[in-house]
Amino acid sequence: MAIEIREFDATDKKRLRDFLDVVDGIYQDDPCWVRTLDMDIKGRLDKKKNPFFEHGEVATWVAYRDGVPVGRISAQVDQLHVERHHEKAGFFGFFDTIDDAAVAQGLLAAAEKWLKGRGMVVMRGPFSLSINEELGCLVEGFDTPPMMMMHHHRPFHSTLIEQAGLHKAKDLFAWKYDVGKVPPRAQRGHDQISECKEVTARPINMKKIGEDMAVLMDVFNDAWGDNWSFVPATKRECDKTADDLGLIAIPDLTRLVFIDGEPAAISLATPNINELIADLRGQMLPFGFLKMMWRLKVRGPRSGRLFMLGIRKKFRNVRRYAGMSAFLYVEANRAGHRLGIRDAELSWTLEDNAPVNVGIRMMGGRVYKRYRIYEKPIEGATGS
Repeated sequence: MAIEIREFDATDKKRLRDFLDVVDGIYQDDPCWVRTLDMDIKGRLDKKKNPFFEHGEVATWVAYRDGVPVGRISAQVDQLHVERHHEKAGFFGFFDTIDDAAVAQGLLAAAEKWLKGRGMVVMRGPFSLSINEELGCLVEGFDTPPMMMMHHHRPFHSTLIEQAGLHKAKDLFAWKYDVGKVPPRAQRGHDQISECKEVTARPINMKKIGEDMAVLMDVFNDAWGDNWSFVPATKRECDKTADDLGLIAIPDLTRLVFIDGEPAAISLATPNINELIADLRGQMLPFGFLKMMWRLKVRGPRSGRLFMLGIRKKFRNVRRYAGMSAFLYVEANRAGHRLGIRDAELSWTLEDNAPVNVGIRMMGGRVYKRYRIYEKPIEGATGS
């Protein structure tokens, strides 16, 4: 059976359609799989729409076996990562394939060759496309659907990646919360912060979402700046996030915290859109958009995802504000409970970020999914 790996760009409508639709065959009998909206993936691969292309380059491939699409992959070089980390690391993403080692190795080899041609010495992934989007291969937690902007894979995908010569670089945790249950210790932390007269907190103002998103991302970039492989969001990426959130955000699920008027801490949670689109098969037309909005605005979501929770470095080790993380958690929990959200995911955290992980456990979180980032030296690359 002949296997062919074909590179294409987003202007090739036939190959792009194969890239989008190949997942139907791969996950057709998986009850937990949720297909990402086609318009979302198209937008991310569009050089005119995605500000990632201002500092990054992307290539995409579809694998065919006897002319039938059986897998896909992307490869990316992010110059912001190269410059910030002084590391010639390139990335692969959108890794989905049938259970066939030859197909998987062909896709990964194509990505590796492309990255080598751009001077990279390490290949790492899955990143789809950047560290601020979906990343990691699911290795634990296959029995529940993914939250929005989180990967889902079959158990064989990690095996195929390892058989192609990649090894573990880092694991990421996704944490599950039962909304409404607040441990006493977390409540005490919340109350401590509430008593600080210089501390004020409010939700994002949807009428000024661009301004508030800039504040949120400024704190996020400061709070997460020392994390492994972190790349800060650019202004245009911040603006795009504001535009994207304008449709789905529920202000009460967000918090901007100020200390003496200075932005000090943030949290951003959203309804779990995957819950609302699970039966749309990636399509918003003709009635998908109306269904999603009715479920969001009328029926209401039953699950949510906490994307960001961060404290500006200068306040992080101040004893007076030791309960800030608990404050943000309790505020989000209360809002979710009022909205009828029953469970929520906090994702993701690094496996070796002990202070953060201990704090999440203290607040009642439990690890229910694990994602693995793989890497390998690029064969024959200078400096590898």
